[in-house]
Amino acid sequence: MLTLIPLACVLPLSAAALLGILRAVVSRLLSDTLAIALSATTTTLLGILTLSAYRHGTLVYWFGGWQPAHGVALGIDFVVSPFSGAVATLAALLTTAAFVFAWRYFNALGALFPTLMLVFLSAMVCYALSGDLFTLFVFFELMSTTAYALTGYKIEADSLEGALSFAVVNSFGALLFLWGIALLYGRFGALNMAQLGVALSHAGPPSLLTTTAFALLATGFLVKAAGVPFHFWHAEADAVAPAPVCVLISSIMAPLGLVGLGRVYWTIFAGSFPARGGVWDVLLGIGAATAVIGAIMAARQRHLKRLLAFSTIAHGGMMLAGLALCSPEGVGGMLAYMLGHGLVKAALFLCAGIVLHRLGSVDIPSLYGRGRQIPGPRTWLTFCWFALGGLGLAGIPPFATFNGKALMEAGAAQGAPWLPYVFALASGLTGGAVLRAAARIFLGWGTAPERDDTTKPTADDGPETLDSGDETPGTMLAAPGILLVLSATIGLVPQLSVFTANAAARFLDTRTYRALVLTGHAAATPAPAAARPFSGIDANAFIFMAASFTVMLAFVLASLFGDRVAGRLRRPAALARRPLAWLERLHSADLRDYLAWTILGNALLAASFAAILLG
Repeated sequence: MLTLIPLACVLPLSAAALLGILRAVVSRLLSDTLAIALSATTTTLLGILTLSAYRHGTLVYWFGGWQPAHGVALGIDFVVSPFSGAVATLAALLTTAAFVFAWRYFNALGALFPTLMLVFLSAMVCYALSGDLFTLFVFFELMSTTAYALTGYKIEADSLEGALSFAVVNSFGALLFLWGIALLYGRFGALNMAQLGVALSHAGPPSLLTTTAFALLATGFLVKAAGVPFHFWHAEADAVAPAPVCVLISSIMAPLGLVGLGRVYWTIFAGSFPARGGVWDVLLGIGAATAVIGAIMAARQRHLKRLLAFSTIAHGGMMLAGLALCSPEGVGGMLAYMLGHGLVKAALFLCAGIVLHRLGSVDIPSLYGRGRQIPGPRTWLTFCWFALGGLGLAGIPPFATFNGKALMEAGAAQGAPWLPYVFALASGLTGGAVLRAAARIFLGWGTAPERDDTTKPTADDGPETLDSGDETPGTMLAAPGILLVLSATIGLVPQLSVFTANAAARFLDTRTYRALVLTGHAAATPAPAAARPFSGIDANAFIFMAASFTVMLAFVLASLFGDRVAGRLRRPAALARRPLAWLERLHSADLRDYLAWTILGNALLAASFAAILLG
């Protein structure tokens, strides 16, 4: 079983190298078929490993057989736990769906696209499984550089500008991340996360060096996760990236930043830094702010892919808040939410790709009512996928987002009883924004927009799709539908509670993780006794689900039929316009502003951590 771990990592990377070498002679059909088959095989391998880790215990693989000696890690280890395995499996599954969709999507597609996508997949899998801090950084960067190239794949002005913003901000975050690694390595002489955790637990109270190191590492992860105020790059990238690439950037790459943040804290810093009442309170506030700001910005968008990008920011804030609860319910809920949200968000980006393919634009006002002009069941099926995706973002059952949201709300009952209201607002607004867009495009609901002939087309409009948009290919339509069905199926599986409880218990069990890694034994260990199934969904979960639904419905009705709102409600709406306009101006699309916010955010984060930990 252990030999499957390196195979799952090497298989997509080797295939990418082969396709890259042979891209001049390999046909598109062959390269697409190989890419789909290999990513599906990787998904299967990771699924087998995840089930093995869940049933028999966490798996540790040491490359080259270089196992630790006397508590000192000599080699590089990959660790498959239920948590890391599930995340890696999700990455492979979404890559497979992106390949299936892209098969009939692009106008001109050489072997370079599947090559980059397979490298992206390998980097995400290795990142999720890495047990060494520098190895984590290497795949952190490999994941980023392939994403930069894929974002600018169309080689057009807007695409390259979005890719540049993505690259510069994330490279700066990676530099801060590397400085954090350098501080820890210079102080403790180790890079293995378990070994660093033991060293810090023996080093006494937090010092200025370790506090600074954690602030630098946290900033790097928050940049990747698009947390406020490091989030500005995300909408710029998703607005111009091809739809299959947006699937990976939004649905899995951004949440991987949160996975890395949690792993680094609980494996390295948990023995030295207090969890509750400490740095995680700051991160809880960042998560809540990210959820609210992302949701508000999503509700203000006229560009369909920007809308989805800001909704990713909002839901990433919800996941960060769940992680910051530092409880089995919070972490388990975050995992369930990540799985459900990743599948739903991927489906929505693929639906946006279908709209672009059929209608040649993703500008919502210019698409008003045009969906009705295209007869046929496939058009209405696309509308149904959109509507179901909006309900999934709102956390409506049976989607797994409901289960994850309910668990995080249960975890917030003790320390953050206000958090479920933030979740209701964020999920309701983002779900409502998607439903409003679908109603405008496919049903022609609401007030028709005034014609604006000065609006220039974006780089998203047309060039990446097939020459003929007269029909939606079956593969393009099937991919989002299958993803939505999977999200709903996961939400209905009773074992989800047991699995997330097991995964959360191991994720938080720092002592067992360190002992397992540093003993040098690669054999599986028994699941921790603390991994008890979470209690069933209670009445509060349905109360807050109803609150999310109410927010969603109120937003849709007010947006589509706002001209019929009673006069007494127009004054509050007018008062809200100024702060909303100010918030939009902050998203200036100026790279210098984004870098300034990143620097300021890192400084404030470090100062907050120092004030809490150093007194």
